[in-house]
Amino acid sequence: MPLPDMNLLVALDALLDEGSVVGAAQRMNLSPAAMSRTLGRIREALGDPILVRAGRGLVPTPRALALREQVSHLVEQAGQVFRSAESVDLANLDRAFNIRTNDLFIALYGAQLLRMMHEQAPRTVLRFVPEGGQDDDAVLRDGRTDLLISSSIDLGPEIKVQRLFHTLYIGLARREHPIFDGPITPERFAAYPQISVSRRGRANGPIDAELALHKVQRHVALITPSFHSAMFSLPDSDLILPMPANILASVNKLDLPLRAFDIPLPMERVTVMQAWHPRYHNDPAHRWLRQTLKACCQMEMGEEGQWV
Repeated sequence: MPLPDMNLLVALDALLDEGSVVGAAQRMNLSPAAMSRTLGRIREALGDPILVRAGRGLVPTPRALALREQVSHLVEQAGQVFRSAESVDLANLDRAFNIRTNDLFIALYGAQLLRMMHEQAPRTVLRFVPEGGQDDDAVLRDGRTDLLISSSIDLGPEIKVQRLFHTLYIGLARREHPIFDGPITPERFAAYPQISVSRRGRANGPIDAELALHKVQRHVALITPSFHSAMFSLPDSDLILPMPANILASVNKLDLPLRAFDIPLPMERVTVMQAWHPRYHNDPAHRWLRQTLKACCQMEMGEEGQWV
C-alpha cells in the first residue's frame, strides 16, 4: 500500500486552523492558487469537501471537525521527529517570541524578563502583542503567538495552561478623595463612580455580585481597555479604580497623586496564567521561555506564589 503524501497532512492542518485558503497559503509560504489545488487533492484523498462556502468565508464540514484534533496531533508528532526534545543551544538561539498580554504586565515584567532571557540567549527577541478583539484560543491556534498571559482565559480543552501567581483586587483613587474621610464600607465604596477595565467592554464583574449581597449597586461611569489608561483618569475626578494589587508597584513609579485602599468585600484571589498551544508544548526553546517567565514572576512573589 503506497504511503500517503504527508505534505497533504500539513496542509490540512493549516487549512483547518486558518479556515481560509489564503491564510493557510501564507502560513505555508504558498500562493493561494497552489493552496487551492492542494485543497482539491485533500478533498479527493478524503472523499469530503473539508471546507465549504458560507457567505464570503469557508466553514469546515462535520468530517473536518472530527479530524481537526487528530490531524493537529499527528503534525505535532511528526515535527518532534525532526527536532530534539532534550536541549536547545541557547547561546546561539536566534528566535523571536510573541507574547500577548496587557500593558501593565509589560510594564511590570517586560524589562526583567528580557534581562533574564538575554543572560542565557542573547540573540532572542521579545515581542509583546497587544490584546485585541480576536478570541484567545484563536490567537494561540494560528501559530503566531507563543504565549497568552491573562487572568481571564477562556480557552478550549486542548490549550495548555500554567498558573504564574495569585493576586487580590484593591481600590485606587486620588489622594484627597472623599472616600478616605471615613470608614470604607460597601455602601460608601459603591457611592462613587467607578472604572471598569475590560478589553471586551464589560461593565460588570465579581465586584457587582458581592455588592448585590449587600443590596447596593455601584455606577460604572467609565470603561477602558487597560489599567494604564484608567489610572490617568483618577487625579482630576472622584472615580474609583478596582485593580490587581500587583499593579501597585507600577503605579508608584508613575508618581501620580493616588492612594490605594482595601475593597470592603470578600474578593476572591485573581489567578494570572500563561497559556500555549500544544504544538509548542515539547519544543525545547518554548519550554525554556515558559520556565524563564515563570521564574521572572516568582521573583516578585511569596513562597505560595501570591502577591505580597
